Amino acid sequence: MPLLFSYGTLRDPRVQRASFGRELSGWEDGLPGYRLELLEISDPHVRDLSGLPAHPIVVESGDVRDTVAGTVFEVTDEELVAADEYEVDDYERVLATLASGARAWVYVRSI
Repeated sequence: MPLLFSYGTLRDPRVQRASFGRELSGWEDGLPGYRLELLEISDPHVRDLSGLPAHPIVVESGDVRDTVAGTVFEVTDEELVAADEYEVDDYERVLATLASGARAWVYVRSI
C-alpha cells in the first residue's frame, strides 16, 4: 500500500471521512529539508471540509536541519486519488524520504 505523509488537514478525521470514507490510523514521522508556510484556500468546498481559511503547505528549504512533523498513513491507490482531488492546485504530490527512511507521498507547494 502507498504511504502518505500528512502535516496538515488530511490528519483531521472530518476531512478523512469526507475524502476516504473512513478514519485513517498512522504513525508520527518527519520530513527533513522542508519548512511550513500557510496558504490561503480559495476553494469553498475545501474550506468547508477543513473549517480553515488557510492550510499549511511545505516548501523545500534545502536545510536538512529543517524538519516538518507529521503523520504517515497507509492508503489505497484509490484513496491517493481522493487525496489528489481534495488538495488544491497549489499543492503537488511528490515522493519523499522521511526522517525514518521510509518513502512516502507528500503534498508540497507546486512550482
